[in-house]
Amino acid sequence: MGQTRDALKILEKVTGSSKAVKAGIADAKVNFEVAQMIYDARTKAGFSQSELAALIGTKQPVIARLEDADYEGHSLTMLQRVAAALDQRLELRFVPKKSRTRRRPPSPVGSRRRRRQSA
Repeated sequence: MGQTRDALKILEKVTGSSKAVKAGIADAKVNFEVAQMIYDARTKAGFSQSELAALIGTKQPVIARLEDADYEGHSLTMLQRVAAALDQRLELRFVPKKSRTRRRPPSPVGSRRRRRQSA
């Protein structure tokens, strides 16, 4: 059997089944993806880090930090400012975790309001 080049399989082999390690990897992946999205949008728009910084009223090192895969401080407000400066809109989604158990969905907001009003 040959050696695998699949990074995810290699990580699985190295980390085993540790939930803490897997959670850390998932967090790092999110940070990387956000940083990469900012970099890709900025370069596609043809801006340097300094030019983007000027557009959103900050300094170049802030943009460099946002584009750093190790940075964990991305704020919604800053991401919205970057998106607006690049003539983009920011979309956020909640997606279900991959798990075996399913939670019961919450009751619709409207039905909770009706219950409160009738009480």
